[in-house]
Amino acid sequence: MGRAFEFRRARKEKRWDWMAKTFTKIGKEISIAVKQGGSDPENNPRLRTLIQNAKTNNMPKDRVESAIKRAASKDDKGYEEVIYEGYGPYGVAILVETATDNPTRTVANIRMYFNRGGGTLGKTGSLDFIFTRKGVFRIDANGIDKEELEFEMIDHGLDEIEQEENELVIYTPFADFARMQKFLEEKQIPVKSAELKRIPNTSVALNAEQEDEIMELIEKFEQDDDVQAVYHNVS
Repeated sequence: MGRAFEFRRARKEKRWDWMAKTFTKIGKEISIAVKQGGSDPENNPRLRTLIQNAKTNNMPKDRVESAIKRAASKDDKGYEEVIYEGYGPYGVAILVETATDNPTRTVANIRMYFNRGGGTLGKTGSLDFIFTRKGVFRIDANGIDKEELEFEMIDHGLDEIEQEENELVIYTPFADFARMQKFLEEKQIPVKSAELKRIPNTSVALNAEQEDEIMELIEKFEQDDDVQAVYHNVS
């Protein structure tokens, strides 16, 4: 069938794989949100945000509703959020967020990835001075007066606002995430995505070969089914 067909098929398979992993991650986050704040999006800001993120990522509505219903069931054990911190080669800080129903399995896998990649698993909180947790909102920049909006958001926890092509990226301190979310909802500004991220305060410069080695280790973490997100401080 030719190289063009093989290329298109490989690209589709890669996209399908990405979608499957993304839907699984969102499903786990929905489960955790429901266990913590209930199944009503109106009374659960975190769940409301995840439903919006699911739409942005084209997650089927019935799959979202199924995840909420399953998490609301008393028979569902749900997932536990566990953070793992450590160092890879060349002093690179690596923080791994997981959602697991078996912490014993997860910590064994995370330790194995660190060890095989020439790194070490550290203690909880050991990277608190390197990463700052912030809320990150993405909205459509079209039709928005950036300066006016920035002025309004200062009283609602705005830390920083940047423009990336046709999007505005809004950063808030972790403690102000819900306040900013409420402000955007009240202003009826559609949010493309809203999430909590770990932003590095310091960075490590590597050469191309070293960076490839680190990215290979990061990929090992990301391929694990229990891993939700991986953060590092490579510049």
